[in-house]
Parts: sequence; C-alpha cells; structure tokens
Amino acid sequence: MARVPSAVVAATGLVGGYGVARWTRKRQLGGAVLAAAGVAAARQWRAQAGGKAAGALSTAYVAAFAGSHPLAKKIGAWPSVLGVAGAVALASWAVADRKA
Repeated sequence: MARVPSAVVAATGLVGGYGVARWTRKRQLGGAVLAAAGVAAARQWRAQAGGKAAGALSTAYVAAFAGSHPLAKKIGAWPSVLGVAGAVALASWAVADRKA
C-alpha cells in the first residue's frame, strides 16, 4: 500500500479540521481532526527529515492554523484556509517529501 505524503496529511488536517468544525458546528471536533493530522504529519516529518525539521514543520503547521484566522478577516475563511494549507503542504514537500 502506498504511503500518503506528509504534505497531503498536513494540508488535509488544516482543510479538514476547518471543514469539520464549520459543518458540524463543533469546534472541538474540528480541533481533534486538526490535531490528529498534525501528529500523523509530525511522525512522518521526523522519520523522513529528522527532529529539527519535524519541529520546524510542526511550528509552521500551528502558525498556519493561527494565522488563518486574521487572514480570513481580509480574504474570507475558505481562501484563507486553502492558502495556509497550500503553504504548509509546499513546505512539507520541500523539507520532507521531496527526499522520499
């Protein structure tokens, strides 16, 4: 079975977490999706690129989540979430997945 790239896991966590929170109206459920994907991506990052890279990418993941909120006030919720998810996916690919 093929492994799902960490870039896809991370982007799915950001988009999926927001989508679940919005559609269920349960922010905690969206947070659980976000956290589960973040943990899964971090494990892949550590295995593929080492601890320092995993720490940096995990920080970027959390910063993207936090940064999407003020960005959403300027460009809208979905464009914000998709933008930060794309940025995290690109960083993940460049640091970890490209080497795999």
